[in-house]
Amino acid sequence: MQKIQHKPIDQQQTKKRKRGVILSNQGLNRLQAAKLEIEEQENSGNRYTLEMMSFRTGLAVDTIMKIFAPAKVDKRTIKLCFKAFNLILEPTDYTYPETEETTEIENTQIPELPGGQVPIGSTFYIERFPIESRSDHAISQPGALIRICAPKQMGKTSLMARILANAKKHGARTVALSFQLADEDTFTCLDNFLKWFCGSVSKELNLSPQLASQWSDSIGSKCSATDYFKNHILTEIDSPLVIALDEVNCIFQNPEVASEFFALLRAWYEKAKYNNSGSDIWQKLRLVIVHSTEFDIPETLSKFMFNVGLCLDLPEFNQQQVENLAKRYGVIISSQQLQKLISFVGGHPYRVQLALYHLWHQDITLEQLLQNPAEANKIYSVHLQQHLWNLQQDPELAAAFTQVLQTSAPIELEPRLGLKLQGLGLVNLQANVAKPSCELYRQYFSPA
Repeated sequence: MQKIQHKPIDQQQTKKRKRGVILSNQGLNRLQAAKLEIEEQENSGNRYTLEMMSFRTGLAVDTIMKIFAPAKVDKRTIKLCFKAFNLILEPTDYTYPETEETTEIENTQIPELPGGQVPIGSTFYIERFPIESRSDHAISQPGALIRICAPKQMGKTSLMARILANAKKHGARTVALSFQLADEDTFTCLDNFLKWFCGSVSKELNLSPQLASQWSDSIGSKCSATDYFKNHILTEIDSPLVIALDEVNCIFQNPEVASEFFALLRAWYEKAKYNNSGSDIWQKLRLVIVHSTEFDIPETLSKFMFNVGLCLDLPEFNQQQVENLAKRYGVIISSQQLQKLISFVGGHPYRVQLALYHLWHQDITLEQLLQNPAEANKIYSVHLQQHLWNLQQDPELAAAFTQVLQTSAPIELEPRLGLKLQGLGLVNLQANVAKPSCELYRQYFSPA
């Protein structure tokens, strides 16, 4: 494997940028939506491979990857791509680079240690089409509700941030509220929790909290919260309001409070659908709910919240996306090496990015990562220890995972255990047949 030799940014040689354009967010969304529609009509809903797109557009695979990155290409090239998907390129579909100078290497961003939200505008965010385009379309609908779920470090909060940024760009007011900010005892009482929730939203919108005047013990907490949103929040703003609730699994530890809260959100969602005189104000409210599949969802919640709206179950990166990310890191890797890397760490965004981060910094070679368990365990130590702790809390689950590790072929598991292991991200599950998510886990967790 070769690696681009990086110079300090201020010492890199610059050269004149060739004329070209970059797809705007609007243009990218239009193109992705048109591609999705044609895939539904002509390819039974299956995604086109890069080779199929190359055949359809007459463009090289590398050029197509640049268009969807998006990176700078010739305007005529984008026009050809649009035409292949029955679109006419509009002036709002592309932008011109802000500067005429660029460096020899395409990516001048210094990679930060992976973990947490990928910043807006980062080179290292990889879209998982059609998830971004579907979520952007969904959040523009009156009374929208989107649920994002996946194991930890799969990119849930990064996607949430981009949904909010796109909604804000189109005129919506936005609030991002993490349930981790609430004190632990807040979740033990519905009245306290709803007051925290309403007060926190007001604060984020720079509205003076008026809980004392809007809250009434005689009608109960949920009706009081409903009146508060209707009379104090939604009437005070003249645009759609998108509220993103992150880490909502924090409330699962108190199923009764969680059930009441999600029943309330469900009622607000339904109010927007009634199509009566009271619906308009609730159509301004759009919700994004983010939770990790590592935590058990109480059965009482499913009837309230988890069968409405758009559910986005984030998948792992596919081979094309891992290859795209490697290029953004400036790591040159052959197809054979790429397949070995994916086999070893899977397509999990955090595991892939952590490998590329250390390869970029030349802390380790790909051969050392794949062949030296001690080196791999050192890089992934925190990630692996978190999974080890989870398994130690549930001996029955640990025993089931050991069964999966000890067989070379996928095995059938009890549905409850298989789904829980999949929720943790430890196995890939088809029906009730499970196999380890990656060789890294087989190597680390297999009995000595």
